[in-house]
Amino acid sequence: QVQLVESGGGLVQAGGSLRLSCAASGSIFPINRMGWYRQAPRKQRELVAAVSNSGSTNYKDSVKGRFTISRDSDKNTVYLQMTSLEPEDTAIYYCNARDVRSIDYWGKGTQVTVSS
Repeated sequence: QVQLVESGGGLVQAGGSLRLSCAASGSIFPINRMGWYRQAPRKQRELVAAVSNSGSTNYKDSVKGRFTISRDSDKNTVYLQMTSLEPEDTAIYYCNARDVRSIDYWGKGTQVTVSS
């Protein structure tokens, strides 16, 4: 059973920074993509950023230039460095891991709150 353990959420003022971390364990099949999604109240869960084994990344347009995703493949750990945070970034952030069969695994989520 794959487990994803997230850390690093919290409360920050607008313009501040936070770093999220997520470690995956227990996967029998190789994980080839890890990423972060978020869900704000009354909104759909959306992709924030993802990174593949090859190192290619993709970002939600509104976070480009502010957020940076990185990955330690040996440790199956992914990080999300968030800077210049805005109140609109407030959401529960979920870690995601996708294995080579395209099966998705999810963390329990970590709350990020940005005050204005």
